[in-house]
Amino acid sequence: MAWYNLQQLAELLQAQLHGDGATEISAVATLESAGPSQITFLSNSKYRKFLQQTQASVVLIKAEDLEFCPVAALVVADPYVAFAKVAQLLDSTPNAAYGVHPSACIDETATVDSSAQIGPNAVISRGAVIGANVQIGAGTFIGEYAVIADDCKLWANVSIYHRVQIGAKTIIHSGAVIGADGFGFANQRGQWLKIPQVGTVIVGEQCEIGAGTTIDRGALADTIIGRNVIIDNLVQIAHNVQVGDHTAIAGCTVVAGSTKIGKYCIFGGACAVNGHIEICDGVQITGMSMITKSITEKGVYSSGMPAAANLEWRKNSARYRQLDQMYQRLRDLEKQVTQLTAENTPCDKDQ
Repeated sequence: MAWYNLQQLAELLQAQLHGDGATEISAVATLESAGPSQITFLSNSKYRKFLQQTQASVVLIKAEDLEFCPVAALVVADPYVAFAKVAQLLDSTPNAAYGVHPSACIDETATVDSSAQIGPNAVISRGAVIGANVQIGAGTFIGEYAVIADDCKLWANVSIYHRVQIGAKTIIHSGAVIGADGFGFANQRGQWLKIPQVGTVIVGEQCEIGAGTTIDRGALADTIIGRNVIIDNLVQIAHNVQVGDHTAIAGCTVVAGSTKIGKYCIFGGACAVNGHIEICDGVQITGMSMITKSITEKGVYSSGMPAAANLEWRKNSARYRQLDQMYQRLRDLEKQVTQLTAENTPCDKDQ
């Protein structure tokens, strides 16, 4: 367990310390549950009522909330970002593996750094490269000539197919499959003919890929995930997709093949993105949205119908099916109004 005193944290965070610098902190917690030797944060002033009751040893806080804080405080510009940094310092998550387990199967042609840790029944295939300080969990498969760069952490039962490249400091959670074949077939008179997927997947540095997520290899060119991209659980990224740096994709989103997504985009959960389109930098898509064509201007985009009481939803659904009839009736009424207006408009005799 790591311990830091408040003076150390203040220096690391470049924060203003209000309180005893010798106070030691060992864990993070919420405002409501925090106790002695724990640090918490307040990033939204509407939760001040919890601040006044907190039992934490110290709170990360903005300057405008300092007067309401009953305990020691570290004043920072962004308490949530500061909290993330402290949480990393105090992180007690175990390794994905410890040492090299005797049951691990490592091909003699693979290059494995001496500092790598490989769990039980993991498989490292021919020509694979495993970098320094990499952790590979139990049952994980690393395919032929795949490259896992330094400081990556792959939890149990991850599958990395042949020639896939994973950038440094990337975390991949259990059940993720990186580099399986894309959905590429040609149809010959009703018979599906498989198109070999000869590209690969290239994942940038400092990414995180959630449990059960699948990223397909490219058909000819590569599927590319940029730097510091975060992908939630159960996301499907199809072949030849390109995802720009610092983009975030929430759970159950599906991105169809050959789509290009820009930098700093955010996708809410369960979005569906059509193939062969482009989404520019800085776009935010709210949850359950369906994107069917390219987006060329940054902004927030939405589709779908929010939940409502069942009776209200059924009425709206019935009316939706009548939209075309209502549109035709409206056009007919507009024509009638135009005709009646023309008939009742006095003529200018001088013309």
